[in-house]
Amino acid sequence: MLRENSIQKVKLFDADYDTLKALGNSGIEVMVGIPNDMLATLANSRKAAETWVSKNVTVHLPAVLIRYVAVGNEPFLATYNGTFLRTTYPAMKNIQDAVTKAGHGNQIKVTCPLNADVYASASSLPSGGDFRADIHDYMMPIVKLLSDTGSAFTINIYPFISLYIDANFPVEYAFLDGSATPINDGGTSYYNMFDANHDTLVWALQKNGFGNLPIIIGEIGWPTDGDRNANLQLAQRFNQGFMTRMSGGKGTPMRPGPIDAYLFSLIDEDEKSIQPGNFERHWGIFRYDGQPKYQLNMGPSNSSLVPARNVSYLERKWCILKPNAKLDDPQLAPSVSYACSLADCTSLGYQTSCGNLNIQGNISYAFNSYYQQNNQLDEACKFNGLGTITRADPSIENCRFNIIIKPYYGGAARISGCIQQKFALVLGLIMTIFLFSNFSFF
Repeated sequence: MLRENSIQKVKLFDADYDTLKALGNSGIEVMVGIPNDMLATLANSRKAAETWVSKNVTVHLPAVLIRYVAVGNEPFLATYNGTFLRTTYPAMKNIQDAVTKAGHGNQIKVTCPLNADVYASASSLPSGGDFRADIHDYMMPIVKLLSDTGSAFTINIYPFISLYIDANFPVEYAFLDGSATPINDGGTSYYNMFDANHDTLVWALQKNGFGNLPIIIGEIGWPTDGDRNANLQLAQRFNQGFMTRMSGGKGTPMRPGPIDAYLFSLIDEDEKSIQPGNFERHWGIFRYDGQPKYQLNMGPSNSSLVPARNVSYLERKWCILKPNAKLDDPQLAPSVSYACSLADCTSLGYQTSCGNLNIQGNISYAFNSYYQQNNQLDEACKFNGLGTITRADPSIENCRFNIIIKPYYGGAARISGCIQQKFALVLGLIMTIFLFSNFSFF
């Protein structure tokens, strides 16, 4: 599926052995990831870093075209309360030294995907950009390491999040094809949030003596469900606008050339944390089964998304609330809560894809989500006698009652009696897909 969609580069969030093995001899370039919870160990032990590189990088070469190791993921987020401030740079340094010691230094570079909150502008204009004062001293060694090793500064930019957290954020300013009133910065006009945010980083780097450091957009995209602004229409508009911009080779006012960027994400993640919001499980351009959510022209050599082939589903049956069930049954509320706590109910809510269901429909959706997550086991549709299995599709308009794909057990782990769906149909792991690197597909 990756190759059929002309995807030439992928970014992974860990270094799962089976995933990397599957990418072997594919010609697809890879950025592997190291989770935040490993930073302390790697920061405090060069031996641990060398062991990690040996087991997760060297073992896959040269079959897998590993180009970057992403050490941590947004470790400086304010919500982490400084947990990773003192370990991120030492971990990066030890991994880079280990990569070099193993003889891969010319091929593989270390980077660290950071959230756009690591910089700010006192003037609210890009030209006022600088790294936040509270983390400035932690940022400088990282930036210098990236510069010294010929790596790149990796940043995640999400116009959707700006719209999500600020009710007064101008909607049109979130889109690259929007009609928002531009912001004037000393004669330079900024017509969208991406350009302004990106160039705020450019100014921050320039002010600190690293104006030529390459920048990679580690994540950018738009979710399709879980919020009133997360839907198919807006996601298609944003992602197509971004793709069209990239395929035209247009950068930003401060960096007018082609941009390296990873589109987040390839496929939905039905078990991802929803602490930031219900939309977190719906960033994929493909549904859980590898079917495109909407038309997306990926560039000159690809006119539309190519679906996954030969996907096998379980039987066409669903778990729903019994038609004669009483809505005041005392077992109903705890049954729904139980189902949603272990499955995915993020499509239920105000102005979501299933936001127009009635009470019975909401309950049935919750029951079916749990039932499918447990591979249609009969016991997973009991719910204290409130559930029943039907072969009549309860889907309504845009609200889809999914049928799970047949479980793939190769390299995957059983959890609570069910198989994780996180990209089982292709690799067993969620990934971002890379759009362009000097105008090649990622």
